[in-house]
Amino acid sequence: MHEQLKKLPYYRWLIFSVTVMGTFMAVLDSSIVNVALPLIAGSFGVELTVVQWVVTAYLLTISSLLPLFGKIGDMYGRRKIYLSGFAIFTVGSLLCSVSSSIWFLVVSRVLQAIGASMLMSNSPAIISITFPGKERGRVLGMNGTVVALAAMAGPSLGGILVGVFNWQWIFYINLPIGVIACLLGYYILPVEKKCASGTFDFKGAVLFALGMTGLLVVLSEGHEWGWGSFITSIIAISSIGLLSVFVWHEGRVKQPMIDLSLFRRWPFLAGNVSGLLSFMAMFSNNMLMPFYLHSVLLLTPTEIGLAITPFPLLMAVAAPLSGYLSERISPVILTTSGLGILMLGLLYLSTLDAQSIIWQVAIGQGIMGIGNGMFQSPNNNSVLSAVPASKVGLASGISALMRNVGMVSGTAVAVSVFESRRQQELANIAVLNHDVYISAFLSAYHVALLIGACFAGIGLLISLSRKGHVYLKVVK
Repeated sequence: MHEQLKKLPYYRWLIFSVTVMGTFMAVLDSSIVNVALPLIAGSFGVELTVVQWVVTAYLLTISSLLPLFGKIGDMYGRRKIYLSGFAIFTVGSLLCSVSSSIWFLVVSRVLQAIGASMLMSNSPAIISITFPGKERGRVLGMNGTVVALAAMAGPSLGGILVGVFNWQWIFYINLPIGVIACLLGYYILPVEKKCASGTFDFKGAVLFALGMTGLLVVLSEGHEWGWGSFITSIIAISSIGLLSVFVWHEGRVKQPMIDLSLFRRWPFLAGNVSGLLSFMAMFSNNMLMPFYLHSVLLLTPTEIGLAITPFPLLMAVAAPLSGYLSERISPVILTTSGLGILMLGLLYLSTLDAQSIIWQVAIGQGIMGIGNGMFQSPNNNSVLSAVPASKVGLASGISALMRNVGMVSGTAVAVSVFESRRQQELANIAVLNHDVYISAFLSAYHVALLIGACFAGIGLLISLSRKGHVYLKVVK
């Protein structure tokens, strides 16, 4: 059957469909839980600080394992790793849906994240090999679009599912899709004739996983523990030390887990850093927006999902157009413009108040969706086009890592700034009432979004700085 499929004129697009299905589901589950957190907390009788680990554990696991599975895919076959990842992701989703306690759910999310990291690190690599030459830019752009679309569609879809059914449905929905995708992938994905040779850098993998996990735990929980507390300081110092040893080690082994020489390529480095900043900007709003809609505008979960929906809808329109245009003009024009529009969207949302109505929120979400759609496609094309074909799996793993670090750190910074500002506003108030709490919330929310807009602005400048490099590559 596989040989018959290979003869079809649209066979490559079947491969693309299977791979982006995995990417979409893996990224979707990083944000679909956000709207359901209050209900999950109530279901298990725990505080929001505990239930937050349902999201944090997923992102921490993925961020720690992405480069590892990108490297393993290059060595042992991307098809094997990808299919195994979908199976593990589906089993993890099943366990999440039947969880009887909060910590069983957290452990199930870790298992789900292991599968997700296998999917996310190898999907762009499979696509890049399947579509060589000029087409690769458009198709990688489409894949990048799917990634960002999934990240921002999560709260919308999660709000609708929770509003209509219950929180378990955000995991139930993965089960039929996972089974179908595994079967399709088995028959459709090509079997690699030869994989990259070499040995696996086990020491590097352990150093990176421990250092990155510690660093992201500090970013996620520092505002709760206190940035100057003993536990925060110890974990931060240990993590920085481990990552420093990792960098030293990688420069001295013949087959490193991460080829640090890739970062000497300016389009690769600039694209990854600006991508990280774009997700930090987006998630400064992504985490706080549902709380604004729930606590200030008093919307239901379904209404919250609908208010956020313009982001993925308009992004779905802007991203393919941007990917198409990136083959005809310098991608840096599109990436820079996209980040500029994303920044304007955040600035607009920072003007919302207690009297705002749902369509005003939708406008801001739509502006951000257009900006992000313009940025992601050409940026992904620029990053993966800057590395040799033999290292595209590793490069896609690094890009996915930057994306997840952006999600975690953007959320952490936004929550930290929000809580700090809110406490300042409430500190000198003699009589606390509902109006005072709402005023403090809005002041803190506005400051957090302005910080997010700054992230987009810095990313804009970095993206603009690679103009000469990208232009020369496009001309060649």
